[in-house]
Amino acid sequence: MVELILENEQDKEELTPEIEKAIKDVCVAVMEEEECDFDAEISVTLVDNDTIRSINKEQRDIDRATDVLSFPMLEFDEDGISDDEYDMDGELVMLGDIVISMERAREQANEFGHSFLREVAFLTAHSMLHLLGYDHVDDKEGEEIMCEKQERVLTSLGITRD
Repeated sequence: MVELILENEQDKEELTPEIEKAIKDVCVAVMEEEECDFDAEISVTLVDNDTIRSINKEQRDIDRATDVLSFPMLEFDEDGISDDEYDMDGELVMLGDIVISMERAREQANEFGHSFLREVAFLTAHSMLHLLGYDHVDDKEGEEIMCEKQERVLTSLGITRD
């Protein structure tokens, strides 16, 4: 089970029921793809470019807007959660926070020539993989693995580039 806490803190793009459902469906599909055997809580906050720029500056010392930020709460290794102090006795595992710039998602959808929904779903899948321990910074192989998994999840949900 995935418990999604979704907060819309922007007014640049409408949060439609279709987009809300896609975000939830992608979170669930990534958990299934990764064969996660625990229930998880995920926080997704939708913001504009100014807000994500501020968060990026504060958290990463990068003074520019970005499309998505991921803030994992746990560390993972090849065997799963590697945090020795985390007790998984039936409670929800707080995976972390996802922050998506809806404004940047719209810009990228236009740049790449696919739907806004597809871009938001892609950013959600990408960020979910980060919450589950994947990385691609300075790691070409990690980037390829993430791309394959993202596409597999989106295709399974019928969210294509068309």
